[in-house]
Formats: sequence, structure tokens, C-alpha cells
Amino acid sequence: MLIVDAAPGARPEPEASSRSVVRMMQYLKEDGTIRKSGVKAILAAVDQAMKLAEQYEVSQVVPIATSALRDAPNGPKILVQIEQRIGQGVSVLSGPDEARLTFLAARRWYGWGAGRLLVLDIGGGSLEVASGVDEEPDKAMSVPAGAGRVTHSYLPEGTADSKQLAHLRKKVDHIIEPIVKEFADSKRPDHVVATSKTFRSLARLAGSKVKTIGSDESWRMNRAQLEDWIPRLASIEPAQRVALPGITPERTNQIVGGAVVADEIMKALKIDEIEICPWALREGAILRWLDQFGRTRFGF
Repeated sequence: MLIVDAAPGARPEPEASSRSVVRMMQYLKEDGTIRKSGVKAILAAVDQAMKLAEQYEVSQVVPIATSALRDAPNGPKILVQIEQRIGQGVSVLSGPDEARLTFLAARRWYGWGAGRLLVLDIGGGSLEVASGVDEEPDKAMSVPAGAGRVTHSYLPEGTADSKQLAHLRKKVDHIIEPIVKEFADSKRPDHVVATSKTFRSLARLAGSKVKTIGSDESWRMNRAQLEDWIPRLASIEPAQRVALPGITPERTNQIVGGAVVADEIMKALKIDEIEICPWALREGAILRWLDQFGRTRFGF
């Protein structure tokens, strides 16, 4: 949960943040159904978030659900339980909606001067790509190539040799093919940015910090640096990766899968370098809500 003192036209400055790590992919059955233990973990995370909301006397909750619940056969039943706990409806975002809101966050962060933006976002369950010159992207797509999903499906041990990496790359290339086809004839972007914890972790590992206006950190990463790190990263046991820059405990197992997705989509779209945007889906959702409803109503 992200708590902000939000007002139309103002920067959504965080006052508090709480994160409950629920690794959804480990709770999935073969058909994508979330196991009872996973449902329990989700509801516990919701309860923790609502306690924080009560503590800070939050006047408006903007709950959203993404691919993990959207794609699960028992997702609707879980959503009912969540809504009963928070006392209001939950907006279930489609993949393109995730891409659109993330793009909005990046556009507001970089401003009109950034020109045509291409925004990449790797979540746990899906990869989103959006491009455009306005606040609403010209193109916005999503495919099931999230770091957690790819790892769960093709790299369950978290480590890989060169043959396994080659196999993983082929699988990822197949999954991202619709995005590659859709964006093949797009105009060349003026600025390519990436959001999400996966990209931030990879940039801290394989990229470099750059100077920007203000106090916020800015990181850049080129594909050659990333590609050089992947085989080394894949050979290290997940538990030992926390010693590496940028790799947090909750990302140790899925970071290789995320790195391969990042490398393959950059290669396919002919991207040599990306800059990490501090804002992502949550900020985009807040901005969209403020634009449309201010502090008086809920919705997107």
C-alpha cells in the first residue's frame, strides 16, 4: 500500500508505504488457480494494508488488482473476499490498462519535453509496453511474460546453464512476439524508460547512476551490460544473490527470468539503453483518479 497526501495538480508525495511480499506464482496450481495458502496470504496482506490505512486516517482507498488475480480462475471469488474486507469494490485492470496507467506515470514524471516515450514494465505476471507522445499512449500492450511467471514456468530452480538460458530465451521470444509485431512499425522513441522493481534491481546491478535535477536517484542501463551479467547471475545460487547490488531477498529467485525478459524485449525492439523511471503503476493509478474524480469519488 502506498499512502499519499494527494490533490489535483500536486505531486503524489508518499507519506507511508507498506509492502507484503506474496509470491503468487508459488501458489498457483497447474490450471492457474490460486491455492488456499495463497488466498490466505493475499487476505493477510490486505488486512495489513487496511490497518495502515486506518492508522493514517486515509479518506479514500483506491484498490486495484492486476494479472495475478485477473488471470486466476478463482480470482473473482478472491476479489469478493477482498472487497468484503475493505468495504468497497476493487478495480481489476486489464493488461493494456496497466500499460496505460504506467505510461501516464512516466509521462508526468518526464514531462512533454521528453517527446515520444516508450515505456517498459516487467511485473510478476506480465510485461507491459506502451508508446506515444501524449498522456494516453498510441499503443499499449501486455503479455504474460512477468519475471515470476517466466521463472515458475521455465526456470523453477532459479539457476540455469547456457543451454537452459537459450531455451528460456526462445520461450520468452515466443511470448513477446505479439508486442514485437505490433511495435515493429512504430516511430522511433525519443526516450525509452522502464519501471518496476525488476528493472530497478537490474539497473543497480548492471547499470549506472546518472545526475538529474532534484534529489531523486536516476539509473540507466544498456543492453550490453545486462546481457553480460545474465550468465553470471544465472550461475549463482538464489540465496547468494542478495550479496549483489540491487538484488533484494524477494527477487533472488526470479531475477534471472526478469533479466532474460528485459534483454529479449530490448533486443527485439532495438533498444540499446533504458532509463529507470521512479514512478510506475501505483502513481499512474493515483494520477488518473485525481484527474477524473479528485477526492470525492472512486473509479478510473
